[in-house]
Amino acid sequence: MLDLIAAHGAEQVALTADPDTGLRAIVAIHSTVLGPSLGGTRFRPYATENEALTDVLRLARGMTYKHAACGNAYGGGKAVIIGDPAVVRTDDLIRTYARFIDRLGGRYLTAEDVGTTQADMDLIRTITPYATGASEALGGSGDPSPATAWGVLHALCAVAARLWDDESLVERHVAISGVGKVGHALARYLAEAGARLTVADVRAELATSVANEVGADVVDTSDIHRVACDIYSPCALGAVLNETTIPELRCAAICGCANNQLATPEDGARLAAHDVLYAPDYVVNAGGVINIAHEIGDGGYDHARAWDRIAGIGETLTKIFALADEKDVTPADAADRFAEARLAAAATAQATRATRPTRQ
Repeated sequence: MLDLIAAHGAEQVALTADPDTGLRAIVAIHSTVLGPSLGGTRFRPYATENEALTDVLRLARGMTYKHAACGNAYGGGKAVIIGDPAVVRTDDLIRTYARFIDRLGGRYLTAEDVGTTQADMDLIRTITPYATGASEALGGSGDPSPATAWGVLHALCAVAARLWDDESLVERHVAISGVGKVGHALARYLAEAGARLTVADVRAELATSVANEVGADVVDTSDIHRVACDIYSPCALGAVLNETTIPELRCAAICGCANNQLATPEDGARLAAHDVLYAPDYVVNAGGVINIAHEIGDGGYDHARAWDRIAGIGETLTKIFALADEKDVTPADAADRFAEARLAAAATAQATRATRPTRQ
């Protein structure tokens, strides 16, 4: 276990188990260089505890890069609760989890993720202040899904400008894989923008419902990446871009909200070799955490101010494409360099403050 933690470069990992409620949870804090760690709580039935630990470490590292790239003053952290929320979730379990978060003293701020809900965040907020994404009635920013989709929309505009010198999405064909909360909101935004849509979801009835709403075509999830389109938008599972699927792509670009879309680091080069432009996922999907950062900031949450900043994801992506050109690297590598430069600058500033002599 310690070797695994060291390999992912985590600052701190905290584990808890409560026999009374059945809670088993892990919090991974990857970095606090930019500020306290912030990331969602994922609630799912991992096959083993080692699988859960591997996932939370990987996700926490991703959050570090996401915050760094989008300009947030927060570090990377993530949490997982092990179990099927449809079976084991109770209010007592969530309250016990909230007390676990509270004992970390603010080094980790939690939020909604797969398997948890805004109602869970509201309940956690009754125990500890270290919960974000609560309902607007409680002073929170509410469901982060529309904000995430808003950021993806502006990333898509940046991709269009890069490829076709026009950020308009009118008549651009976008194939969306996964029309859950974020994918559904994205489909609505794209329909309003005049795009042509194809959708897929493992829940066939949901895909059909969304398609009827926005005027999209529907295909099976096994075929969505093969659709001839302008942009393929993965908005469900990660690792969908790999040595098997990449040669089957029939799109000009990839731009979606799913985390960890590349199965391996080498897949960024595979996309480039197939002349497919890749918009790095953690840059594209940062709208939710930008929204939450405005909830925590001074003066309280301001929707208009938050969404104006989320729209800046398009400008950030344009900078990353330019950096990729300048350094002759893939956009995935350029995004990492972009984030690492900010982390390095923050670490240097932190070290300088630590060594500065105090005044007597």
